[in-house]
Amino acid sequence: MARSLNSQLFRVMSALTVAAFAVIHFGWYVYWTFVYDWLFPDIPDTDRWNTADFIVLGVILVVGLTVAAFVGWLQAQVLLRPIQSVAAAARAIASGNLSARAKAVRGSFGEAETLLIDFNTMASRLESAEAELEYSKSAIAHELRTPLTILRGRLQGLLDGVFHPSKELYERLITHVDDLTRIVEDLRTLDVFHAGQLDLKLGRIDLAEEVRSVIDAIEHDLSNAAITVNADLAGAAVMADRARIRQILFAILENARRYAPGSIVTIKTSVSGGRASILCSDTGPGLSLEATGRMFDRFWRSEQSRARVNGGSGLGLPIVRALARAHGGDATAFPNDRKGTSIEIWLPTDDTPDTPKLEIGTHDGL
Repeated sequence: MARSLNSQLFRVMSALTVAAFAVIHFGWYVYWTFVYDWLFPDIPDTDRWNTADFIVLGVILVVGLTVAAFVGWLQAQVLLRPIQSVAAAARAIASGNLSARAKAVRGSFGEAETLLIDFNTMASRLESAEAELEYSKSAIAHELRTPLTILRGRLQGLLDGVFHPSKELYERLITHVDDLTRIVEDLRTLDVFHAGQLDLKLGRIDLAEEVRSVIDAIEHDLSNAAITVNADLAGAAVMADRARIRQILFAILENARRYAPGSIVTIKTSVSGGRASILCSDTGPGLSLEATGRMFDRFWRSEQSRARVNGGSGLGLPIVRALARAHGGDATAFPNDRKGTSIEIWLPTDDTPDTPKLEIGTHDGL
């Protein structure tokens, strides 16, 4: 186990003191015991110091301090090597090489090892963030280019007289504008979350009530997608932003509508171990374990839904996770046991004594 910096400094100072004292004491002993009588055989013993005594004392002090300085220099190298490693990696990162890492130094003190680990962790996250930023920039350009191209083509067609003004055409143009607005708003929500500035209006709500309300609100859309919803809703009180929770619920049900049409969607709310959870499972085509691990990546869409006619913008589930984490919870996805996908959102429970415990029955057969 690496020594701490305090113990290392104590050892260094002790070594310097011992080295200096040993040289001075040994040198003075040798001088008075052997050298003095050899240099001054005719001078009688006296307590008075002569010029030679002072010269010898000065030489001994210089030698002692030189030895101490050399020992201190050796120990300083041990202390400086990990710092120099971090400094070299920092300069490389500053010059644009985000793959640079500080190298572990053998025999370094405990705080230096912690510094190396923390620095390399920071560098890894910085490299990942840079890669995500580059991907996001290209993805944003791609996502915005399609509706903008279509919108410009339609407007140019109206200007040139290729298209005749009609209610249906204007409705399609408005739809493209709405798509652009939604993408921009989704991106703003993610940016605000990552900046730690997402404003939440917290209040006590019951997840079961919110799930039932959202199901009722989009019942028609789910029916058009031939989706049957089975709801097992137990009271789950939390302190949360009602609008953001409904946004989460709309997103996961919209995800089921897009990617699992004709399936059975089961929604369950429960409380366990200080967590209130919403579990949404479908019997759709499902995804591999690797694919479910990427469902919350920004702009990611499965291979089955690359076409925009089937897939969304790829921002819905990243926002779900961002909003869940903003509430102190999280969101995960995994293949379920019935050839489909499950999405679970959990939030900390509101354990206030007077929290109402609601029991809400099932809501079947949309």
